[in-house]
Amino acid sequence: MIAIPSGFSPEDYLALERDNTVRHEYRRGLVYAMAGGSDDHSRLCINFLTAINFHLRDGDSQFFSGDVKVNYADAFFYYPDAFVTCDPRDRKDRYVKRYPNLIAEVLSDTFLLTNANK
Repeated sequence: MIAIPSGFSPEDYLALERDNTVRHEYRRGLVYAMAGGSDDHSRLCINFLTAINFHLRDGDSQFFSGDVKVNYADAFFYYPDAFVTCDPRDRKDRYVKRYPNLIAEVLSDTFLLTNANK
């Protein structure tokens, strides 16, 4: 579902996100409100986050949950369930990371069944 009419620039999107309590994702000028997750999704994410966090705690890599945006070529801004970045350039912006090494998403059975035949 598109939350806001099309034609947003990346800069407009980032300004909207700074002043909004609802998280949105950005895809080539379209802005989408994010849906809430289930309890199963949350538990899977927590378990995954815990395992990765223990693994990375002594290194230079940074690990983030779904509260920080990842950007790709100013065409996409999204909130993955978890991601890791080891690039020092990602330490400059507290809200957007651009050089992830690993991105993880927890997919639901509904998503998998709906998209299996496509």
